Amino acid sequence: MRVTIIGGGILGTAHALEAVRRGHHVTHLERETEARGATVRNFGLVWVSGRAEHELAATLRSRELWERIGADVPGVGFRPTGSLTLLRTPREVAVAEQVAGRADAGDRGFQLLDPDGARALNPALRGTFLAALHCSRDAAVESRQAMPAIREHLAGTGRYEFLPGTEARSVDGTAVRDDRGRRHEGDLVLICPGAAHGGLTREVAGDLPVRRVRLQMMQTDPLGEPLTTAIADGDSFRYYPGFAGTSLDALRDNEPQDLVAAGGRMQLLCVQRLHGGLTIGDTHEYDEPFPFDVDDAPYDYLAARVEEFLGRPLPTIRRRWAGVYSQCVDPGHLVSRTAAADGVWVITGPGGRGMTLGPVVAEQTADLVEL
Repeated sequence: MRVTIIGGGILGTAHALEAVRRGHHVTHLERETEARGATVRNFGLVWVSGRAEHELAATLRSRELWERIGADVPGVGFRPTGSLTLLRTPREVAVAEQVAGRADAGDRGFQLLDPDGARALNPALRGTFLAALHCSRDAAVESRQAMPAIREHLAGTGRYEFLPGTEARSVDGTAVRDDRGRRHEGDLVLICPGAAHGGLTREVAGDLPVRRVRLQMMQTDPLGEPLTTAIADGDSFRYYPGFAGTSLDALRDNEPQDLVAAGGRMQLLCVQRLHGGLTIGDTHEYDEPFPFDVDDAPYDYLAARVEEFLGRPLPTIRRRWAGVYSQCVDPGHLVSRTAAADGVWVITGPGGRGMTLGPVVAEQTADLVEL
């Protein structure tokens, strides 16, 4: 089968990988010279710990697929880092105690640790916290390296062609016309537009059940020592649905979030890149139009929180950026997957789960369309 894929981000690239793995030929269009959207503006986390119950099986499968991809394509930088959610108050500890006692705690790799136990796993954490929720199933990849590495691997099969700087303009049956006037004939078209909900996406599929979300993040110089796990703070309990329960209700009712954190709908996530620097974030903004500038207050707040846990000043912050991702608003759906016409599908809206779920979303699509 000949498959034409539009969009060079994680969903488009994961679908290309799955199609080639199943023996098909792929022509892959990306309007930029490289993916420049949420795929490269994220943590690179494969995040199992906070996923909702209906997402857990798919997330664990995606974690398994990422491990396989990492073995086949070392350039993606897959690492089974695990994570530590560092807890600052007794009510946060109570949330961790509740989720660590659930039936699915083993699947998520949950274990509640005291500070000494957390430091045995991650000696860089010389700062202040009461306890830590360890998730051994969490992992990381290098978000800015993974797509080029996967494409190079695919090119070696002889059944993959990547066309950068090529924008799809129209879809006629299962043929795609690009902005250079070329026509790409095929048997199946998969459109993975990321947060580009208008233009060709709307023309082909109409208005989808998705919204756009803006975030802010930053990158430091090398830390100078290993940060052996990803880290999060207790605010992540408020954000991720997997932590819902009576203890979280009590936390929300009795322990207001810091004003800066609440204003930015913030949680701390932090992971060390292979070059030693830390990627730190993030914020969430839902009301468009989004501003084109970034605010300093969230960066200052997040930097202070990491320094509190590390017990030392951060290295110099070298990069700050904003990004926008697509989030499906249909309850219970991992993504928005729409059959726009015979042999034409639009897949978008993984939310902040794109890097985590990309491989399993592609696998599910391939099964659905009988690739």
